[in-house]
Amino acid sequence: MVQIIAGNKGKGKTKYLLDMANSSIREAKGSIVYLDKSSKHMYELSNRIRLINVAEFPIHSSEGFLGFICGIISQDHDIEVMYLDSFIKLASLEGEDIGATLAELDELGNKYHVNFVLSVSMDAHQLPENGKEMVLIAL
Repeated sequence: MVQIIAGNKGKGKTKYLLDMANSSIREAKGSIVYLDKSSKHMYELSNRIRLINVAEFPIHSSEGFLGFICGIISQDHDIEVMYLDSFIKLASLEGEDIGATLAELDELGNKYHVNFVLSVSMDAHQLPENGKEMVLIAL
């Protein structure tokens, strides 16, 4: 399953995502992973959440990003939730349609029982049709 926190830059998506991740670890039975474009939020996350700085890896396309996600899932079969901050930047989708990548993530989530929570820097009404139904909150 994919859930989206939508809103333009500066609306508080990252704070909401961090709070959600820290709350979820209390009742988690499996692993929680947080993907970000830097390590600056390291001290704001519970030490039980695995923070991955995606900028440390050579990801230059949405296909490469999806392969990266598959690698993380294959390495840890107990992942419950993956939080993806700045999804469009992480997935190398700046200026591109994100619909196909959202569909792929949804398919991966259903197949491997992983919930993806994404912060997306755009208004909910700007999302592709398949993304609009995934909106958890619009800021």
